[in-house]
Amino acid sequence: MTKGQEYVASVFSKVKDQNGHEAEFLQAVEEVFESLVPVFDKYPKYIDENLLERLVEPERIVSFRVPWVDDKGQVQVNRGFRVQFSSSIGPYKGGLRFHPSVNQSIIKFLGFEQIFKNSLTGQPIGGGKGGSNFDPKGKSDNEIMRFCQSFMTELSKHIGADTDVPAGDIGVGGREIGYLYGQYKRLRNEYTGVLTGKGLTYGGSLTRTEATGYGAVYFAEQMLKARGEDFAGKTAIVSGSGNVAIYAIEKLEQLGAKAIACSDSSGYIIDEDGINVATLKQLKEVERARIVQYLEHHPNAKFVPAGPDSSIWTVKADLAFPCATQNELNDADARALVRNGVIAVAEGANMPSTLEAIDVFHAAGVSFGPAKAANAGGVAVSALEMAQNSGRTAWTFEEVDSKLYDIMKNIYASAAAAAEEFGAPGNLVVGANIAGFLKVAEAMSAQGIV
Repeated sequence: MTKGQEYVASVFSKVKDQNGHEAEFLQAVEEVFESLVPVFDKYPKYIDENLLERLVEPERIVSFRVPWVDDKGQVQVNRGFRVQFSSSIGPYKGGLRFHPSVNQSIIKFLGFEQIFKNSLTGQPIGGGKGGSNFDPKGKSDNEIMRFCQSFMTELSKHIGADTDVPAGDIGVGGREIGYLYGQYKRLRNEYTGVLTGKGLTYGGSLTRTEATGYGAVYFAEQMLKARGEDFAGKTAIVSGSGNVAIYAIEKLEQLGAKAIACSDSSGYIIDEDGINVATLKQLKEVERARIVQYLEHHPNAKFVPAGPDSSIWTVKADLAFPCATQNELNDADARALVRNGVIAVAEGANMPSTLEAIDVFHAAGVSFGPAKAANAGGVAVSALEMAQNSGRTAWTFEEVDSKLYDIMKNIYASAAAAAEEFGAPGNLVVGANIAGFLKVAEAMSAQGIV
């Protein structure tokens, strides 16, 4: 066993002992740690500085109660979190998730992943994440406003344009960002770029809405180029039907591919003619309806209800974009995709594929784009929004989209080069982990034991 293997194994054992009940966090840590062994073999000074144990422990975790009053006048209480993981290369940066599943483990896994994702973008932003177990579904606008105002009343004490800049995530879209920003501005009496994903009338950036979905497709384009392929005539499965999925489908169509399936928690639809983006936007962004209503506009489409025996990943296609939520794609799903001839998978959601599923893809020679690389477009444009806010300027859609494309192209190149250098050619999981880690490690080492 090499020194690198011994060190990584000992740190992971300690992490498991201290965080044994946090399954999602441990999954994210294990996936990264496995990749970093050759880095510690090559740079033993990082072992001497115990850099890995320092990195895996958040700089700060804030947990707080969020009391709010519903439309019936009843007091409700939710739990709020902000994990400030790493500020070695810039202010903490990462989204807020409002969903009943939110707990400390999920926020920590997301924050840990965010460190490497943000590093890969080349932007000066550290890693953080936050959220609440509040469920926006079925709530009125006034209820959501009251919740957001209560949530921000506490969160505002811990964030700032040069300290921590949250954004949206699952359950936190333009409406929620608006309410959160309004409350922050009221409490702090300052107009700064403390949140990203803002509306265009108050400091938001063009292309931010599209960024994660577009970025995942731009990353997939680089994977296909490495195989000597392109999007022309390809079919795709895109799980989810939220922001990321919608704009991945839109960009696929623009580049010559055809998304034929997408989903929500009630089931999935198949439209062999290609998912109609305009209909999807109307249903999900305007009406906030269920995906089954797509059939009212396109009766030739098919709806498959959610259930233990139904999976969108059994649909035959060339490409797959898991864009819904963590661990939505397991090893059985991966084998189904491989049997049906999939050649590339790009993760639009955060950690949507299990470790076993990733092993299946690699064994079958499927090009696999891990979330920390493939879905970095959202935070990349968030950083561009921060830059525009700092300069009191606004760039055109074309300018931001061009910068996004270059960032995603560079992320692919960095990940591919790191994989090659450290003995895992073509393995973008290893490459993304190492490329993201090295920048953070160098900064941490330079700044001393802090």
